[in-house]
Amino acid sequence: MSRCLVTGAAGFIGSHLCDELLAQGHEVVGLDAFIPYYPRPIKEANLEAARRHERFRFHELDLRKDDLKKAITGCEVVFHEAAMPGLMRSWSDLDLYASCNLAGTQRLLEAAREARVAHFIHVSTSSVYGREATSPEDSVLRPCSPYGITKLAAEHLCRTYADSFGVPLTILRYFSVYGPRQRPDMAYHILLQCLLKGEPFTLYGVGDQTRSNTYVADCVQATLLAMRHRAKALGQIFNVGGGEIVSLNQAIALLEKMTDRKLEIQRQPARPGDQKHTAADISRIAAALGYRPATPVRQGLEAQLAWQKQML
Repeated sequence: MSRCLVTGAAGFIGSHLCDELLAQGHEVVGLDAFIPYYPRPIKEANLEAARRHERFRFHELDLRKDDLKKAITGCEVVFHEAAMPGLMRSWSDLDLYASCNLAGTQRLLEAAREARVAHFIHVSTSSVYGREATSPEDSVLRPCSPYGITKLAAEHLCRTYADSFGVPLTILRYFSVYGPRQRPDMAYHILLQCLLKGEPFTLYGVGDQTRSNTYVADCVQATLLAMRHRAKALGQIFNVGGGEIVSLNQAIALLEKMTDRKLEIQRQPARPGDQKHTAADISRIAAALGYRPATPVRQGLEAQLAWQKQML
């Protein structure tokens, strides 16, 4: 078993990763700065299960400015889940995105280099591809939002540390992750809240945009496969997707059927930086690590719906 450092441990995916690492017998050190992108009590609730575990230690630290040495010392694997997410806010607050996604990543890489960690697993995003994220990992990358630009720059920073200092690196590009604990600014969360509360939903564009939905448990399993098959994963970039493509209009129809409610839709023009289509090419991670997404979209949305009902 390994001692693992998870940044963004109180977030949507990071908290699920902590829970699964603990369930598999690992020791987990969690970091989170609770930057107020959404309410802190939501993140605290994400951590409840992990905090009760004897093999979990938590540090409230900001990667951009705090001393990371104590937290990272003795850790063999770093899962860098922390980032400032969200496309729209990145247009108006680039300093925040640059500091979190670049400066924070650089300080973590430096700490990992000094601590001689065995594996640095950096989490990136389909947004690095641009409006059409349908190609394999070695495709031309043309991000269309400041968020995507900072995430691509963070990838380059990680690869520079790998090339220059030998930091043992794997990069994972997540595609549209959903499920229980999904951030409140994400589309499925907003859709379900509107349906459950009888509130109108703002649809940007005509609803034909598609996503390669990835259920959070599948996302976590892909991430753990990178650790488990370290020799095959080192130096690689992998897409992590769910294998099922759904348009926004299809998602709305499915959720209306699941909740037995009709959604009131308010239409607005498409927003700058929104991706048009994502379809994760997961052939590389399937061949190298044996990744197979196991959760159909309907099953995953049923789990998210049950969780959001409990949160009302």
